[in-house]
Amino acid sequence: MTDFHASRLLQAMPGNYFADIDRKIDKVVRNGIDLIHLEKGSPDQPTPDAIVRAMDQATRLPENQGYPPYGGKDNLKEAIAEFYKREYGVKLNPETEITIFAGATVAIAALPQALLNPGDILLTTDPGYPMYYICPMLAYAKVYGMPIRAENGFLPDYQAVPKSVLDHSRLLMLNYPNNPTGAVATQQFFADTVRFSREHEIPVVHDLAYGAFGFDGNRPLSFLQTPGAKEQGIELYTFSKTYNMAGWRLGFAVGNASLIRSLSKFHDLAHSDVFGAVQDAGAEALRGSQKSVRELCALYEKRRDVLVKSLRTIGWPVDAPKGSFFCWFKVPDGYTSETFVDALIERAHVAMAPGIGFGQNGDQYVRAGLLEPEDRLREAAERIKASGILQMAPTRE
Repeated sequence: MTDFHASRLLQAMPGNYFADIDRKIDKVVRNGIDLIHLEKGSPDQPTPDAIVRAMDQATRLPENQGYPPYGGKDNLKEAIAEFYKREYGVKLNPETEITIFAGATVAIAALPQALLNPGDILLTTDPGYPMYYICPMLAYAKVYGMPIRAENGFLPDYQAVPKSVLDHSRLLMLNYPNNPTGAVATQQFFADTVRFSREHEIPVVHDLAYGAFGFDGNRPLSFLQTPGAKEQGIELYTFSKTYNMAGWRLGFAVGNASLIRSLSKFHDLAHSDVFGAVQDAGAEALRGSQKSVRELCALYEKRRDVLVKSLRTIGWPVDAPKGSFFCWFKVPDGYTSETFVDALIERAHVAMAPGIGFGQNGDQYVRAGLLEPEDRLREAAERIKASGILQMAPTRE
């Protein structure tokens, strides 16, 4: 068989860092070992029945059996505008300030190609969601990771960005509640972001993927709630987390009309539009009862409390996240994120994601998902205690 070569661009792009972790996990599972999966980021709860029923009915509509309209169906865009007005007090024009994607990942991949030129720099956080680092390569653009640390609430310091970087920065990508740290943005931080964007003429993209999940009575903010934010940027939202619709592939972008226009044009050229019945189900999700969303947030908060308390009880002094469904735990002294994950998998039969996979500043952390039942979270702590890995850390070279 002839071996054809991929393009130079594709060859230059990194592979999926977490694929190696998955292979280690698969090897353990194939040996018949029961592994507790805290490394994953896919919701474990079902899609609410009302949304599923709306999809069932919508598949029978003749209007959904042909190509869907460019940029999304009107009823979904109107539902998004109602959602933002109701939930965040933000007014949106459905025709010019909203566009639909087959999942937010499509939008994240499209952004650099729609907005950046070769050599331009995308600013984001380190650690941060790996896609923010990989996708700019599609536009031959570069990435600068702004360090985020616990002492600053895992929020970047714009004053620390070098002038040589600022001179070539053309896009700022943020994500709060944050994956992987579970940090949330403050009003002051978003106000600072608007000023920074205006001063340096850098558009902002805020990924609100975990916007439904804030703990201890604190509700995550939409960037667009900030005065002047809609003039400076856009926000991405996905149905995957809020409504347990990860497999449905539905998301949207809202905000600055010029950015929405560029994204829509790129999407029209590079992608197919979302199946109309899925869009109708999305409209039902936004307009219907939000009781399931509140219950889901409470479920994740309870799981957070169980996991954090259980780990502290066995002598691992972890911090509790303020939002998302991820925990960001500092590894015990003597470990790196990779050596600790290896020990967790091999000796405790518990899987977490190494922080180095999210950036250089993540190497002293692991990410644990709150996507297992409470009894499994308690068992994970007991396994870690029994393995002895907290007391027998390897010596670093």
